Amino acid sequence: MGPAVRLAIERHTMRRITRFLWVGGGTICVVMGVAGIFLPPLPTTPFLLLATFLYSRGSKRFHGWLLRNRWFGDYLRRYREHRSMTRRHKVFTLTLLWVVVGLSAAFVVAQWWARLLLAIVAVGVTAHILWLGTD
Repeated sequence: MGPAVRLAIERHTMRRITRFLWVGGGTICVVMGVAGIFLPPLPTTPFLLLATFLYSRGSKRFHGWLLRNRWFGDYLRRYREHRSMTRRHKVFTLTLLWVVVGLSAAFVVAQWWARLLLAIVAVGVTAHILWLGTD
């Protein structure tokens, strides 16, 4: 096997590894984003936006799937293109955020500093959502 063939094989292998890393990172971000829906300290939107970027680099199929996804697609496209949310999404997101934070503070977290941290995260997320445009 000549050096040109070896180089072509190495390049192909590196492309496959790189693609695997992009897609793997995107998948981890999707999982973290979904977990963020239910766990207040984890931010949902940044993880899903990062997943969109990583998938765009690693797989057109996964990127398209995320942007056409029944639950995230419209939300991600609107956020990326217009920095906005629908009023319905804002109300749903803020309601879910404060219910989960309140339940976590009341029944899960015992330390005062952890409750304070939850409140700070909730206030920060609320401010960001209210700052976004409304469609």
